[in-house]
Amino acid sequence: MASWAALSPSIVEYFEGEDSYRCGYCKNESGSRSNGMWAHSMTVQDYQDLIDRGWRRSGKYVYKPVMNQTCCPQYTIRCRPLQFQPSKSHKKVLKKMLKFLAKGEISKGNCEDEPMEPTMEDTVAGDFGLINKLDIQCDLKTLSDDVKESFESEEKKKGRSPKKEESKELIQSQHIEEKLGSGEPSHPIKVHTAPKPGKGADLSKPPCRKAKEIRKERKRLKLMHQNPAGELAGFQAQGEPPSLFQPKANKSNQPKSLEDLIFESLPENASHKLEFTRFLCSSPLEAENPPHGPDCGYGSFHQQYWLDGRIIAVGVIDILPYCVSSVYLYYDPDYSFLSLGVYSALREIGFTRQLHQKTSQLSYYYMGFYIHSCPKMKYKGQYRPSDLLCPETYVWVPIEQCLSSLENSKYCRFNQDPEAVDEGRSKEPDRLQVFHRKAIMPYGIYKKQQKDPSEEAAVLQYAGLVGQVCSERMLLLRN
Repeated sequence: MASWAALSPSIVEYFEGEDSYRCGYCKNESGSRSNGMWAHSMTVQDYQDLIDRGWRRSGKYVYKPVMNQTCCPQYTIRCRPLQFQPSKSHKKVLKKMLKFLAKGEISKGNCEDEPMEPTMEDTVAGDFGLINKLDIQCDLKTLSDDVKESFESEEKKKGRSPKKEESKELIQSQHIEEKLGSGEPSHPIKVHTAPKPGKGADLSKPPCRKAKEIRKERKRLKLMHQNPAGELAGFQAQGEPPSLFQPKANKSNQPKSLEDLIFESLPENASHKLEFTRFLCSSPLEAENPPHGPDCGYGSFHQQYWLDGRIIAVGVIDILPYCVSSVYLYYDPDYSFLSLGVYSALREIGFTRQLHQKTSQLSYYYMGFYIHSCPKMKYKGQYRPSDLLCPETYVWVPIEQCLSSLENSKYCRFNQDPEAVDEGRSKEPDRLQVFHRKAIMPYGIYKKQQKDPSEEAAVLQYAGLVGQVCSERMLLLRN
């Protein structure tokens, strides 16, 4: 990725030793242990390589659990979206959302939402002074007002009325990309559609099979007339490639795909309207826009969920060279009945599949950490196929092959080859790059100038944790 442009290198400040703090999962007062560093800046390639070695960020604080010592080992988990098929419970959540949007129906009974990640203060407590708490302590109402104010101010400058613009069904992709590149909020992205041809307003009367088939045929002919290439139009968020919504042969005999369920048509008189915006957000990751990357570029983004003009959830994601990494989800508890945790995860999986259409190597969805010892956090294993990262050799192993071992022990080496080692380990620490007094130099030169014996131990610990490639590419800040 360095060949795309002259990118600024990552600059990190490593904190020597290990932090012990209260566990956000089992509530052990000092059982959670991790190593950490502060990312003053970081390239998306470096962060991709770091999360493939078990690291994860909370704001600008990047941490790695000490897996064989921490009370609740946290295994990096990734889903394979290209092979993903929603389960019955996933389909139930998507149908629940569609019923709510179409008819305003609220499901009765227990909410089957998946638990959210514990707050950063619980899971990465370490040194609170090092963590940018603004990354999670946001007020949705204030955020909503700020975004609206920014949007309206921008529209006034351009001499346009926001209300008039909101009436448009779609906006041009080019305009969205300009917004993404500038870090400003884009227009809402419509995800509702015109009604199916022949669809009446009385939803309480199901049509007979014959009438249903007639409407299907009319719709098919209309779509073919509007788009001879056979790509579906209408119910798709702006910027999402039509190729995701191509009709399949003998579709009636096949289960509905994730896209079919997410983008199912709503009636013209739908009770609610769900919209989305996506724009760059503050992060240590440097935004990059290589020619062959996704249209929105790489970096950190907010995905806002707007219901009838009110913001109800915000998902924070990192778009990296090989994956979409889920960071946080904030949501309004008044809408917990919509199972927003599940719904947002399914949409992000679909979004990853969308990005893959242009950028083929971007084909994974990282869900953070899988914690088998915590019953509330085992739900991530239900998004399959998925893999867990071996904490010793850093190779990916299908989760099905890991579960039996995890039942017997909290900490496990998943790689079954006893001879396998960490191929990315630090082999030449003297080549590690150091940033000292505004000068960049290899550690082999830097250490000759130092007299503190503890200095080498800290640097070698850092090199072992980040691996050889990152140690040569990132700049380790030393005072």
